[in-house]
Amino acid sequence: MKSKSLVLASLALAAVGFSAPASAQVEVQWWHSMGGALGEWVNDLAKDFNASQKDYKVTPTFKGSYDESMTAAIAAFRAGNAPHILQVFEVGTATMMASKGAIKPVTEVMKEGGFKFDQNAYVPAVAGYYTAPNGQMLSFPFNSSTTIFHYNKDAFKQAGLDPEKAPSTWPEVALAAAKLKAAGHKCPFTTSWVSWTQLESFSAWHNTLYATKNNGFGGTDTRLAFNTPLHVRHIENLANMAKQGLFVYKGRGNAADNTFVSGECAMMTGSSALYGNIKRNSKFAAGHAPLPYYPDVTGAPQNTVIGGASLWVMSGKKPAEYKAVAAFFDYLSKPEVAAKSHQRTGYLPVTKASYELTEKSGFYKQNPGTDVAVTQMIRKTTDKSRGIRLGNFVQIRTIIDEEMEQVWNGKKQPKEGLDAAIQRGNEQLERFQKSAKL
Repeated sequence: MKSKSLVLASLALAAVGFSAPASAQVEVQWWHSMGGALGEWVNDLAKDFNASQKDYKVTPTFKGSYDESMTAAIAAFRAGNAPHILQVFEVGTATMMASKGAIKPVTEVMKEGGFKFDQNAYVPAVAGYYTAPNGQMLSFPFNSSTTIFHYNKDAFKQAGLDPEKAPSTWPEVALAAAKLKAAGHKCPFTTSWVSWTQLESFSAWHNTLYATKNNGFGGTDTRLAFNTPLHVRHIENLANMAKQGLFVYKGRGNAADNTFVSGECAMMTGSSALYGNIKRNSKFAAGHAPLPYYPDVTGAPQNTVIGGASLWVMSGKKPAEYKAVAAFFDYLSKPEVAAKSHQRTGYLPVTKASYELTEKSGFYKQNPGTDVAVTQMIRKTTDKSRGIRLGNFVQIRTIIDEEMEQVWNGKKQPKEGLDAAIQRGNEQLERFQKSAKL
């Protein structure tokens, strides 16, 4: 009886050994900041990649806002347990570039992983932002967006405005807001990401510098420059609209997004990536149009600047793990995968091929306005409109929020607020310049 039991036990162990895989999957940890509908998109990307092959498994983990995930990753790196992939928003680019030893350039990851990687395959305005002065792409362009104008077509109809014609200039925005208010709307116009929409993209759109040294691309000794007569004029106009109840400030970051999606606010400037949320959750017909501009400014409109985030590969991992990361990035770059992501979210197409595939499919014709972000970004850029790459950019945006809130509530004059933001912001740039030299 005893010998029979031993035989059965041996057979059971043999069966377990026979069924065990020859090698375990290589797991990749991906920290991100995508919530809601975009979080579902990220989870689906990982799920689909994992199902497409058997060697690797990507595990996405939501780590809070961009600020929070970046802080968590820095702490994890110092503790020796950083993720393989970290999603970092565009304002953290200069900081990541200066983090020597903490990151592994994506070009190296792809090359060592044995995958063909052509930087020219990516949309130039996107790829260029994440490329070092020596021409090496440092991070993988993932969810790139830009600022556009969203409006509620149903609200326009009710106010006697043409629902198929969005305001194209800032004076037209003010007139539309006045009609919307007269029709009973308590929030005619709002904006998310004040610095990004009203100063950063505003500057590039009008071919005007936001900061010296070509907005930081020319060196770390850059200084802020957004207190020109044009910038002051624009903030004065917004402040006057705020006094009249035509512009309603809804808070920092993307706090204003839900006020538009819910129908509370009729017009807003914000991210093109809001498209997916609007399409899924709004109960009204929405329109998407280019950013407004001042028609008397020579050279306007030019092009808008990049937003969103890219994927950075952290250092200190095993070769097999980097190969897994490379395989995932190669998957994300496939035209059909990138095109599907672009169409689902409103983020820009990552590659030229994914843009062409989307255009050929008729998606832009079937969904008017979804090509706005693309056409704003594929225009030829200038040294003033290529983008903005500053150190301590997160802190600078916070300073701008603080100073502009003083303007919106009438406690500071527009020029006073802009001057204060520049003075405080330049202190942050000086700190970064000193640290970059160490």
